[in-house]
Amino acid sequence: MSSGSQTSKTVDTGRADAADAAVKAGAAEEAAREAHEAHEGQETQEVRQSGFVAFVGAGPGDENLLTLRGADLLARADVVVLDRSAFGAMLRHCPPEAEVVDVAAETGAVSLKAVQHAKAGRRVVRLCAGDPGFFSSVAEEVAACAKADVDFEIVPGVTPATGVLTYAGIAPAASVPEFRIVDATRVDDWAPHAACEGTLVIYNGAAEAVPIGRALVAAGRPDTTPVAVTQSGTTTEQYTVVSSLGRLAADLKHADISEPAVIVVGDAVTGRDRLSWFENKPLFGWRVLVPRTKEQSAGLSEQLRSYGAVPEEVPTISVEPPRTPQQMDRAIKGLVTGRYEWVAFTSANAVKAIREKFEEYGLDARAFAGLKVAAVGEATARALIAFGVKPDLVPVGEHSSEGLLAEWPPYDSMLDPINRVLLPRADIATETLIAGLTELGWECDDVTAYRTVRAAPPPEAIRVAIKSGGFDAVLFTSSSTVRNLVGIAGKPHNVTVIAVIGPQTAKTAEEFGLRVDIMADNPSATALAAALAEYGAKQRQAALAAGDVPRRPSQTRRGARRRAK
Repeated sequence: MSSGSQTSKTVDTGRADAADAAVKAGAAEEAAREAHEAHEGQETQEVRQSGFVAFVGAGPGDENLLTLRGADLLARADVVVLDRSAFGAMLRHCPPEAEVVDVAAETGAVSLKAVQHAKAGRRVVRLCAGDPGFFSSVAEEVAACAKADVDFEIVPGVTPATGVLTYAGIAPAASVPEFRIVDATRVDDWAPHAACEGTLVIYNGAAEAVPIGRALVAAGRPDTTPVAVTQSGTTTEQYTVVSSLGRLAADLKHADISEPAVIVVGDAVTGRDRLSWFENKPLFGWRVLVPRTKEQSAGLSEQLRSYGAVPEEVPTISVEPPRTPQQMDRAIKGLVTGRYEWVAFTSANAVKAIREKFEEYGLDARAFAGLKVAAVGEATARALIAFGVKPDLVPVGEHSSEGLLAEWPPYDSMLDPINRVLLPRADIATETLIAGLTELGWECDDVTAYRTVRAAPPPEAIRVAIKSGGFDAVLFTSSSTVRNLVGIAGKPHNVTVIAVIGPQTAKTAEEFGLRVDIMADNPSATALAAALAEYGAKQRQAALAAGDVPRRPSQTRRGARRRAK
């Protein structure tokens, strides 16, 4: 045997020994890891058996005022105890398997149930209004946990005394020597509180606001002292009556004040004209109908909330897979094998359909390498970018098939090696785009990527609100949303503001006898919401300039309840 062969054999043997050692080391490491995980699992199980109750301040009403600690505890909760009508929105922080106990519907002792769950090793979160340490009704529940030797935690929350005042445009303790908070149900003599040298905040006094004002005046507080009464503070139902101790009876006569409400007495109220921000939002309190698919309405609803509106999402279209998937299968194969020069997306739903097919075949955005991609508008472009695909063409003008065609390059055999375009679209798509591309010299594969079918009718309460003027505005983002909404729920009342995304949608709305009040400057949902906000701001400014109280459209219908602000 040659020395070279001997050296090769020695090297091979060494590699084999090293590989064998590596395998053994790997096995030992794996065994150690499994043992460690088993030990950790045992420790986790031991910790898991130790339940607790967390009393979390939910704030005065706005779900966004929940603390980070509160959200973290909700995310790990096994049981959540709350008044669902007041704080149900906060359940979005909870795991889907969490058990929900609605105390508004409870007849038994809440503290006993919480203790029982904790004793069974479950993590219980008890959501409390405001701050658990401020005039809270959960003191007995906390005491029950302590008596039963159950671990508990108290998480502070935003109090109405600060949160509601800030949302009402009242600086709680600016430039005053005293900031006093009292519970009206525990006060027999108002004379000591009449001597308050700063801001006096009164809880639970809505029903007795006028007698309280008279008692403060009788005890020596000037009848010119400013007063503000805010109901449903920090929510889009908030409204505030500004008065003085001497005029409180007259100003509250038609205001229909009820709990939850906060009364503020003192000069801090005078700053409301400068500091009010929440109630001055352009669409404050407007109930806006958003008739789109659930996936499409989320971003639009969030934008409307930023303007102070209360969006109501009513799906009018249900997106379903095509009845025969073979056409899409062939399109995906052609896309991967280089059959197409362009892929044109005319909706975010088309992007979603292609993405789901890609995932089904184990593909990702890299399959678009070498292809040119077009998106009809901003929303579709965002969906592509989220997929990992940057579109080569997005029309800067009209976001429609016509707008896309206006900027689509003609086929050039010298520049384009392939003359075929893939169009994954809805089953009801128009022929405009295909006809235009054909004129430009392209061949099109029009593929049904998804079907759009009319959604089921909304609940009766929504249908009644639509037809009776319970909504202040409705946003139509396509002709199909007009047709489908009228088909499943009826025509909106004539006091409802009608906002449409573009000329074609406006034409369809008018065909159904609807008066179009607003049309977006450019055909996007973002621009449509902004146009509605601008309309609301102008309506508000016009009312104030005329010396009137700004009112929402729904408040102008016959028989609508009118509140003094």
